[in-house]
Amino acid sequence: MKSMFQRYANFVTSTLGRWVTVGVWIGVIAIFTLIFPQADSQKNEQAEEFLTDVPSEQAAQVIKENFSTGSGLPALLSWYKSSEIQEEDLSAIQSYVKALQAEGYEGVTIPPFQQLPLPALKQQVSEDGTTFVLPIQFPDNMETEKMNETLQSMKNIAKQEFEQSPFEVSLDDDGLAVRVTGPAGIAVDATELFSQGDLSLLIGTVIIVLVFLLVIYRSPILALIPLICVGMAYLIISPVLGSMAKVNWIDFDSQAIAIMTVLLFGAGTDYCLFLISRYRRNLREEKDPTEALKHAFTFSWGAIAMSGLTVVVALLVLLVADYGSIHRFAIPFSVAIFIMMLASISLVPAILSILGRASFYPFIPRTPEMKEERSKKKGKSVPKVKETGRFAKTIGKWVTTKSWFVAISGIVLLGILAFFSFGMKFTYNTLDAFPEDMPSREGFELLSEHFNEGELAPVQVVIEATDEQTVTEVTEVLQGKSYIANVKPAQQSEENTSLYLLDVELDRNPYSNEAMDRITDIRSSVSSIADSERIWIGGQTATQYDTRLTVMDDQQIIIPIIIGFIALLLFVYLRSITATAYLIGTVLLSYFSALGLGWIILHYGFGVEAIQGFIPLYAFVFIVALGEDYNIFMISSIWKKSRHLPLHEAISQGTVETGGVITSAGLILAGTFMVLTTLPIQILVHFGTITALGVLIDTFIVRPFLVPAITAILGKWAFWPAKREPLVEIKQRENQS
Repeated sequence: MKSMFQRYANFVTSTLGRWVTVGVWIGVIAIFTLIFPQADSQKNEQAEEFLTDVPSEQAAQVIKENFSTGSGLPALLSWYKSSEIQEEDLSAIQSYVKALQAEGYEGVTIPPFQQLPLPALKQQVSEDGTTFVLPIQFPDNMETEKMNETLQSMKNIAKQEFEQSPFEVSLDDDGLAVRVTGPAGIAVDATELFSQGDLSLLIGTVIIVLVFLLVIYRSPILALIPLICVGMAYLIISPVLGSMAKVNWIDFDSQAIAIMTVLLFGAGTDYCLFLISRYRRNLREEKDPTEALKHAFTFSWGAIAMSGLTVVVALLVLLVADYGSIHRFAIPFSVAIFIMMLASISLVPAILSILGRASFYPFIPRTPEMKEERSKKKGKSVPKVKETGRFAKTIGKWVTTKSWFVAISGIVLLGILAFFSFGMKFTYNTLDAFPEDMPSREGFELLSEHFNEGELAPVQVVIEATDEQTVTEVTEVLQGKSYIANVKPAQQSEENTSLYLLDVELDRNPYSNEAMDRITDIRSSVSSIADSERIWIGGQTATQYDTRLTVMDDQQIIIPIIIGFIALLLFVYLRSITATAYLIGTVLLSYFSALGLGWIILHYGFGVEAIQGFIPLYAFVFIVALGEDYNIFMISSIWKKSRHLPLHEAISQGTVETGGVITSAGLILAGTFMVLTTLPIQILVHFGTITALGVLIDTFIVRPFLVPAITAILGKWAFWPAKREPLVEIKQRENQS
C-alpha cells in the first residue's frame, strides 16, 4: 500500500501527471454536467417518512381506501378580522369560493360555502366573531410544488376578488386577512423556507471559509485552492446525486441538500488543510517544492483517507434507519464525502504541484538557505527567524509532564457539561421549527386563540363494529376524557359498512408532546370496547407519536453500530485496542458535553423550551465522525514519531506539529456549521449550534489536551497489544547483542 501511494505521489506531482489529473477532473465535470441532471432538480419534498408499516400509516391507508372525506392533506384558510367578521365579509368569501370552484383545481376539494345562507355560515365564525375557517383538501399524492402552485393561483384570484388581497393584509390591521395553515400549508411553507435558504447558505458558507483561510494563511491564492477543489467536487457530486435520484435509487429533500453543502465545505476544507499545512512545513526544509509535496502527500494521505472513510462509514450506517429523513441522509452525504476525499488526494496535490511555492504568495515559505541567498541578492542581512508555536509547545510540555492533572481536569470539565445533556427536552412539533411570522404558523396561532387547537389536526379513530351501539359506546368513552374537546359524529364507510371514522379533537396543540402522550390512552380506551386488532388511529398527532418512537428506535440501533464500525476502522489503522478505546471514549464524552453545552446556551441563554427530537442523532453522526478525524490526524503523527523518538517526546512534538492545522481546520468546520444558525429554521439553528460546539470542544479540549495526556499516562500500553519501541533503541539493543 505504501509503495503504491508512493508511485501515485510521484505521478500526481510530475509535470505530466499534475495536468492530466486536473484535466481528468475538468473532463468528468463537463461530461457529467451535460449528461446527468443536477441534484436541485431532483429534490423530493414528499418522500415517505416511514420505511416500515407503522400504525399511523396503516390508519392513513384504511382511511384513504374507505372514507373519501377522511383522506387527503387539508389546507385551512384562516380568515381573521380584529373588529369582527361582518356579513359583507362572508359574502366576499362566498364570491371568492365560487371563483375558486370555477377555476376547477383537479383533485382539490373545496366546500360549496357559496351555497350556504349567510346565517348558517355565520354560525361557523368563532365565538368572538373574529375568525372563520375555509377547509380545502388536497390529494395525498400531490407534490408540494404542485400544492404551492395551486395556492399561488388562489392568491392571484384573491387579488381579483378583493380590493386588497387578504393574503397580504397584516393581522394587526383592521382589515380582512387570511393565512393558510394545516398540514398542506405547513408543508408548502417549509419547502419554500428551505428553498430560499439554499443560496444564502451557500454564499454564507463560502464567505466564512474564505475569511478564515485568509486570516490563517494570509494568502489569497491559497485561500481559493480549497474552495476551488470543493467547488469542483460539488460539480461532480450534484449530477451524481441527481442521476441516482432520477432512477429512484435515492431520495433527498431541501434540508438534506442544505446540510450536505455545509458538510462538504467544512470537511472538504479540513482535508485540504491536512495536506496544505504539511506541504508548507516541508517547504521550509526542502528546496525542491516537488519533493516537499511528495513528502507531504506521503505523510498525509493515510490520515485523510482514514478520516474520510470514517465519516463515510458513519453516514452509511444511517441506511438502517426506519425514519425516512434519517435514512435519506446516508447515500447523498457519504457520496459527497467520498468524492471530496478523492479530490483531496488527487486534485489538491495536482494544483499545489502546478503552483508550487506561489500557492502561499505573498508569504512564501522558504528554506534558511533560500532566505540567505535571497537576502544577499537584495543586499540585506538575513532576517532573524521568529520563534513560533510557543503556546503549542507549552501545551505539548503540559500534556507530558502534568498528564494526570490535564486528563482529570478535562474529564471533569466535560463531565459537568455532559451532565446537562440529561436535562434536555425534545419536541416533534413541526411548527416550533419555523419563524413566528411564517403564514402557516400565524394561521395556526389564529386557530389556537379563537378556536380549539385540536380542530387543526384531529386524531382520526377508525373502528370495525358490527353494530352502531359499539360506535356509540366508543364515542361516549372518548367524550368523557378530560383532554378531548369534541368527538364529531361517526362517518360510516360506503365501501365497508362495518367501518366507522371518528374525528377526535383534543383540547391542546395536536403537535405537542402532551398530545402525543394521549395516543396510547386513546387506543387502550377504544380497545376496552372494540376489538383491539380492528382499531386504527391516524392523523398528525398519531403520525408524530410514531415518529418519536421510530427515531428513538433508530438511535438505539444506529449509535452502537457507528461506534462499532469506527472502532474497527481505528483498530485496523492503529492496531491498538487501548488507543481505539480511549479515542472512542473521548469523542463520546465530547458529544455529550456538546449536547449539554448546547442545551445551556439554547435553553438558559435563548429561552428554547425544547429542541427537535432528530438533533441528538444528527449531531452524534457528525460530531463523532468528524471529531474522530482530528484524533486520527494527531495520533497518526504521534505514532509515526514514536518510531524515532521516546514516547513522551513523540507526544509533545505530535501535539505541537498538528496543533496549528487542527485548530484552523476546527475553526473553519465549526464556522461552517454556525452558518446554519443564520437561517430562520429552528431545527437547523439547534443542529448547527450543537454540532459547532462539538467540533470546538474536540478542537480545543479533546485533541490538544485530553487525548495526548491519556496517551502519556498509558505510555507503552497505549500501543497494546502491539509493541512499539523507537528505532534508535532497537538498533542500540541489536548492537549490544
